[in-house]
Amino acid sequence: MSDDHRFKVEFCGLQLSSPLVLLSGCVGFGEEYTRIQGFSNRDVGAICLKGTTLEPRLGNAPHRLAETTDGMLNAIGLQNPGVEAVVQEILPSLDFSQTRFIANVSGSTVEEYREVTRRFDDSPIDAIEINISCPNVKEGGVAFGNDPEMSARVVEACRAVTQKPLITKLSPNQTDIRHNAKRCIEAGSDAFAVINTVMGMAIDVETRQPVLHNNQGGLSGPAIKPIALLKVHEVYQVCKPHKIPIIGQGGIVHTNDAIEFLIAGATAVGIGTGLFYDPLCCQKITRGMAEYLDNTGLSHVNAVTGSLEMHTDATEYT
Repeated sequence: MSDDHRFKVEFCGLQLSSPLVLLSGCVGFGEEYTRIQGFSNRDVGAICLKGTTLEPRLGNAPHRLAETTDGMLNAIGLQNPGVEAVVQEILPSLDFSQTRFIANVSGSTVEEYREVTRRFDDSPIDAIEINISCPNVKEGGVAFGNDPEMSARVVEACRAVTQKPLITKLSPNQTDIRHNAKRCIEAGSDAFAVINTVMGMAIDVETRQPVLHNNQGGLSGPAIKPIALLKVHEVYQVCKPHKIPIIGQGGIVHTNDAIEFLIAGATAVGIGTGLFYDPLCCQKITRGMAEYLDNTGLSHVNAVTGSLEMHTDATEYT
């Protein structure tokens, strides 16, 4: 773990050695990424495991990934071995003394979210992230995360079966992310991950068909960073009075990206697609953040969080 006390942050009662978090879906179940030569857990405060459902899933048919300008589309389809295999076979193989591990819970019904969360509650996992951007099969395919009341129902159901920290991953594909955050806080969310991917499409001009077999997918990477920064700032306004922390994520590749998210209101920052650009980018971001603290005279990374100074004479509409 990091020896630099300036990077140690508290997140939902958990002590993280660094504000950097490896995001779900980008590092498998942790053990894959940590085998990369040169990787050090000292630069990572937590690792979010791959999205897990109640039963095993094979995921979507290929193509499931498509590179775009400054980003990547994915429609993996939640391929995973199911919660029983994760709890019984994968978690025992992880070294919890090196970093924190966060489970990612996905489901197609409220009952499935609840049951997967219950299984993780009876495990050594440090915290549970709820991926509410999954389609709600019982409600005509609408994603839970796009409806504040559905989001709250999922959080409430998960809250009832665990005392572990609950982190709700918010979707940007909704009308008012602030209202959704407010309802999730009322339902028992301890923290937020802001944001999930933005829905998009890529088209093959030769076949005139979508590149992804699923037709559409989630856009991640630098292309969505401006959207993510605004959403983090908006959610921070709701979270600040309750002292609820945020993992800011969406297009972080370089040091300044991470610092921008902290300024906007994030306590921790998530690295996802950036790992595909540079698998060792966390080391570079950590070094850059140390230089930033030195140059600004700040004693701790916490002093950066929420330090955004808005222009007071700005107009309401652009």
